[in-house]
Amino acid sequence: MLAKRIIPCLDIKDGTTVKGVNFVNFRDAGDPVELGAQYSRDGADELVYLDITASHEGRKTFTELVKKVAANINIPFTVGGGIYELKDVDRLLNAGADKVSINSAAIRTPELIEEIARNFGSQVCVVAIDANLENDQWVCYLNGGRIPTDKYLFDWAKEAESRGAGEILFTSMTHDGVKQGYPNDALTTLADSLHIPIIASGGAGKMEHFRDTFVEGKSDAALAASVFHFGEIGIKDLKQYLHEEGINVRL
Repeated sequence: MLAKRIIPCLDIKDGTTVKGVNFVNFRDAGDPVELGAQYSRDGADELVYLDITASHEGRKTFTELVKKVAANINIPFTVGGGIYELKDVDRLLNAGADKVSINSAAIRTPELIEEIARNFGSQVCVVAIDANLENDQWVCYLNGGRIPTDKYLFDWAKEAESRGAGEILFTSMTHDGVKQGYPNDALTTLADSLHIPIIASGGAGKMEHFRDTFVEGKSDAALAASVFHFGEIGIKDLKQYLHEEGINVRL
């Protein structure tokens, strides 16, 4: 059985790491390069960097940041935000990223998933899905949780896989930053209907939440931000706890 992965997520706004609750009310969480290097030393399996206010002007800045991150860590990392075409992917991979995450662009231009998979391999393409639970339906959102779409989580995840996505990163807007646990029912449904890894995101507040998403949610990886950024949970302590709970993690 493949080891379960622990993935700190760093949301980047104007060159610094920030963290919000339910996608709003952001506060500063520190230097993204230093944080990434620390997580790398502490035993994180991967990192995710998301340029949450990606704009045309910010691309150069973010590319420089990706180069600095690549020079300072020795674990795989994924970058997302402002990726609309193949040359954006090429630019970020050349800067040192291992994978790219696409969200709004994938919904607007689903063929982009196929293009990335065809040109760089499925393993490079992470399709991120931000969804909110509304009237018992998981509605997918665009633009960092700002614009609802006519797509629903399970159908869209299945389509993304069929187009060549290598992983699905599902963030529950309902659970984001609330620290009451991951949306394990939805994650189980995803795991049972797809053949690619599922990364759980949104809801981590204590170590038990990580255990539960691996056991009950059948997640392949668990992503979290504030509990790591603000020192509430140490990655080494978390992995030791999971190991003692019988979950296969890299110590």
